[in-house]
Amino acid sequence: MSKALAVLAGLAVLALVGCAAGPASGPDSAAPSAPGPGSGAASGPISGTVAVFAAASLGDVFAAIEEEFTAAHPGVTVVVNYGGSSGLAEQIVQGAPADVFAAASPATMTTVADAGLAADPTVFASNTLELVVPAGNPGTVDGLADLERPELAVALCAVEVPCGAASAKALAAAGLGASVDTYEQDVKAVLTKVELGEVDAGLVYRTDVLAAGDAVEGIRFAGADAAVTEYPIAAITDSPNPRAAAAFVAFVVSARGQALLDEAGFGAP
Repeated sequence: MSKALAVLAGLAVLALVGCAAGPASGPDSAAPSAPGPGSGAASGPISGTVAVFAAASLGDVFAAIEEEFTAAHPGVTVVVNYGGSSGLAEQIVQGAPADVFAAASPATMTTVADAGLAADPTVFASNTLELVVPAGNPGTVDGLADLERPELAVALCAVEVPCGAASAKALAAAGLGASVDTYEQDVKAVLTKVELGEVDAGLVYRTDVLAAGDAVEGIRFAGADAAVTEYPIAAITDSPNPRAAAAFVAFVVSARGQALLDEAGFGAP
């Protein structure tokens, strides 16, 4: 009788041990545990919308960058807001929902950085100014000094935007003024005035002249290197889509992004 009780007691102990170990050896034993914060759960395909605030002079090249970026990330939609960099900076500071800011000057990026909204700005390209005239050059412009001729209609960017600040710097370096008929809020507006023949000359970036093709003629001038424009880019710190923002910035500064910028006529950072 005592032997039977001992056997029963042993079986009871084994049953208890088996119950305690069961979850580790049963059908659920291979199920993964919930991923922790550092387990890589945030990796994988990106998706959603990435709102890019970009200087007007980046319009053509960013269209090419957007096409390749979305081909590589089909779950992402890129929405670009183009304009004068100073105005875009103010919009971001005032709370506009932006994921990325690509400015045409470090000064306008500083506006956003000083508000604590720009994450590690990086200069990704540079640009220089050119005189631009309508096809056929009806005003017979051949140099920067012609902008002083009162009989010519001249368009420049407003001085508060980067192309205007660069224009003022180039004119000052040459010891020249300009007989200006209209100040525009971004470089594309100056280019449009020239393309339509509403003005005889303007100052725009070299990349804008190239993008306009046969509609205009570009005239290089001595001293343009005195006013080189640098372009910084940054993800916005309170971006609604931080992963897509970081990926877009990474593409712009990548070898492929740099190749597209070079093809569009931009200089190296």
